[in-house]
Amino acid sequence: MSLRGRLPGAAAILAGALLLAWPALLNGYPLVFSDTGGFLHQTLGPLMLWDKPWVYGPVLHLFHWRVSLWLPLAAQALVVSHLLWVTQRVLRGGATPAAQLLVCAVAALTTAPFTVAMLMPDIFAPVVVLALALLGFAWRRLSRGEVAWLLVLGTVGTAAHLSHLPLALAVALLPLLGLCWRGAALAAVPLAAAVALLLATNLVGHARAVLSPHGATFLLARLQADGPAAAVIGARCPDAGWYLCAFADRLPMDANDFLWDAGSPVNRAPDGTPRFLGGALLSAEAGRIVGETLRAYPVAVGRAILHNTIMQLVTTGIGDTLGADNLVAALRPRVAEGFPPRELADYDAALQPRGALRAAVMPVAPIHAPMLLAALPLLGLAGWRAVRARDSVRIGLLAAIIVGVVGNAAATGGLSGVFPRYQARIAWLLPVGALVLLLPRRAVAAPARDAAP
Repeated sequence: MSLRGRLPGAAAILAGALLLAWPALLNGYPLVFSDTGGFLHQTLGPLMLWDKPWVYGPVLHLFHWRVSLWLPLAAQALVVSHLLWVTQRVLRGGATPAAQLLVCAVAALTTAPFTVAMLMPDIFAPVVVLALALLGFAWRRLSRGEVAWLLVLGTVGTAAHLSHLPLALAVALLPLLGLCWRGAALAAVPLAAAVALLLATNLVGHARAVLSPHGATFLLARLQADGPAAAVIGARCPDAGWYLCAFADRLPMDANDFLWDAGSPVNRAPDGTPRFLGGALLSAEAGRIVGETLRAYPVAVGRAILHNTIMQLVTTGIGDTLGADNLVAALRPRVAEGFPPRELADYDAALQPRGALRAAVMPVAPIHAPMLLAALPLLGLAGWRAVRARDSVRIGLLAAIIVGVVGNAAATGGLSGVFPRYQARIAWLLPVGALVLLLPRRAVAAPARDAAP
C-alpha cells in the first residue's frame, strides 16, 4: 500500500491515541502516582530500587530524555491505539479508520484512559494480554514486522511489573488448549525473554540472578494481613528468634501499612530506630516465614487468595489514581532535578498536584460500572457467534481477555492487595473487547503485510 493509502489509518491511530489520553489533556500534564517518582529515579539517579524491576524506568527514559514526560505519555497512548488497530484488522480481515475511532471512543468512556494517561507500568497489563493473544492465536494474519513488534511489547510489558509474569503465563498457555503449537511457542517467547531480562538486571543491580530479590517481603505482607503468617509468627515466637517476634502482638495488620508505614515493623525497629530499606533487610526472614506458612496453612492460604481474587474482580475504579498524595515528596523532586524548569512549571500548574483533578473527572466515573456490566452479555453473544463460526482467532482472543481479567485479579488482589486501580487497568478490555469481537467482517480481506498503516 502506498504512503498516501496509509495516511487515513495513521491519522485514525493518532486520533485514537488522543481520545485515550484525554485525562492528561484535561489535567494539563500526564497523570502520575507516587511510584512514578521511583521509576524516574531508576535512571535519573541512577538507582536500583529494592522493590521494583529495573525496566519501566528505562522505558520512560527512552522517550523523555530529560526533556518532557509528555513524550512517554504519547508513546503509551500510541501503543494502545495501534494495538487496537491491529486487533480489529486481524478479527475483521482489515481495519478501517471509522472502526478505529469507534473503538477508541468507547474505550475513552471506560477506565482505559486513566491507565493510558498515567505514567506507571500498569499500562502494560492490557498490552501483555493483547500482544500475547495476537501472537498465540492470530500469528498467521500478522506481518513479520508486527510479530517482531508484539514480541518486543510482550517482553518489556511482562518484565515491567512482577504481577505481569503470572498474567503472561496464563495467557501464553491458552494456545496449548487448542493445540496451536506455533502460536503457543510464539506467545511463550516474551515470557521467557522477560524472565531472562529480570534475571540479568537483578544480577547486575542486586548481585542475585532471581526474578525478585526481595519479593518474599511482599508475600509476607499479604499472608500476615490475611492471618496465616501472623498465626505462624505467634506460634513460633519467641523461640524462632525472628526479628518479627518483637512485633507478634501487633500482627496481623494491613498489608500496605506493614510495607510502607513509617512506624511499621518493617520500617522501625523495636527500639524506635528507623530501618532504611527495611523491606530488603527483612526479605530473607520473610522467605522462611512464608515457607513455614505455606506448609502449615495451605488451605487457609488458598482460601484467602481466592477471597482476595474475587474481591479484586469486583473492585475497580479511578479514585485512587487521581490525588496528590505523596507527590510532593516522591515525584516533584524528580521532575525538578531531571527536567528543564518549564517542565516543573507545567507540572505545578496541572490539576493533579493542586488537588483539583478528582473533582474534574469524577463525573465520568458513574458510567464505568454499567459499561462493565453491559459487556458481559455482549461477550457471551460474541463467544456464541465465534463458536458457531468455529473462528479460533475470535475464540482465542475472547478467552485471553477473560483469563487476563481474572488472572490480573489473582496476581494483584490475591497476592498483593485489593485496590481499585489494579483492576481498572485491565477491566476495560471487557467492553472494548466485546465491541471489537462484534464488529462485522469486511467484505474483502486485505493482505496482512499490506494492512498496517
